[in-house]
Amino acid sequence: MGWESRVGQILKPEDCMYAVGQGALAVEVRAKDQDILNMVSALHDSETVLRCIAERAFLRHLEGGCSVPVAVSTVVKDSQLYLTGAVYSLDGSDSLQATMQTDVHFSHEDGDSPYDGAQHVGITAKTISHCALEAAEALGIDLANLLLSKGAKQILTVARQLNDAQ
Repeated sequence: MGWESRVGQILKPEDCMYAVGQGALAVEVRAKDQDILNMVSALHDSETVLRCIAERAFLRHLEGGCSVPVAVSTVVKDSQLYLTGAVYSLDGSDSLQATMQTDVHFSHEDGDSPYDGAQHVGITAKTISHCALEAAEALGIDLANLLLSKGAKQILTVARQLNDAQ
């Protein structure tokens, strides 16, 4: 487009994190409708699914939602899923941020079945290794626990109280 001269700064993910699941597309289907699940499973991008599971597990464990200042950034590189998560006070004066990673390279040749009927934070992924799905979910929970141990609950409690007061 020829706009390179207009770029003043390139933001790195750690400088400009995003809301959980932002940018991911999903198709909602009935959990037990195997025909439709089989059909839409062709649409899965494995990295996106794993990233969304980690992000959603992080938010769920923090008991977050749309009105709390929680942000994430996820990357899959060399079979490692990296999750950076942060919580902020409403005015930005207080924050906690941390990054954790886990291995998500599990093949079906390792004897891991791809689908056991389980959902992971509301996501059904028939074509992705069960071990990889479990690892992504555990990563989100572990990162949330780390931030909770450093005081995230207090930051989020104040943010919720201020939101409720408005």
